[in-house]
Amino acid sequence: MGLLEKLFGSKKTPEFAMHPTAVMMDENRYWQLIADSLASSDGEQHGQVGFLTEALSKLEPMDIVGFRLRTDKLLYDTYTSEMWCAGYIMNGGCSDDGFEYFRLWVISRGREVYENSKADPDTLANVHGGTVEDLYDFEGLWYVANTAFQTKTGKDLYEYIDNENFKTNEGNYPQFEFTWEEEDPESMKKICPNLFARFESEGV
Repeated sequence: MGLLEKLFGSKKTPEFAMHPTAVMMDENRYWQLIADSLASSDGEQHGQVGFLTEALSKLEPMDIVGFRLRTDKLLYDTYTSEMWCAGYIMNGGCSDDGFEYFRLWVISRGREVYENSKADPDTLANVHGGTVEDLYDFEGLWYVANTAFQTKTGKDLYEYIDNENFKTNEGNYPQFEFTWEEEDPESMKKICPNLFARFESEGV
């Protein structure tokens, strides 16, 4: 034992301890982080990921998980046939994973864009920017909380989600009947006429 340990006793790094949680981050606080990430990056995705990862790393572990849970809830609330139609039009096709990444892109555009498109996906006809390889998706937003949590605690965020009490996640998405068909462009045009006109003119 060294002299300092003899004088002051040995100090051990405290073990990380946290119970799994189902508590989402406050919605206003969440959207402020998204707004700040947009402002700091001019809407560029790499910059948004960097900003959010750093900002979340400074929060308490409970809040980092809460950010992820709020993201899950926002994705859950936009799991609709009409939103999928918008994603299909904007990306020239939309798989299951693609639909997830598309909705993450919608979230990344901020609260006003998200809430307007949730009420009427056709409002996305007026939204531009933040695309990767001309696709309207943002897979990277899915991982910012996980990365920040790992940085903060050295642990896997998924181990600290209370799945018994948090139900608005991917595993519990609602069932719905599609209100449009891939082979019937007119059915998509009926749901999102402005989006259809915009991307038809752009040759998508």
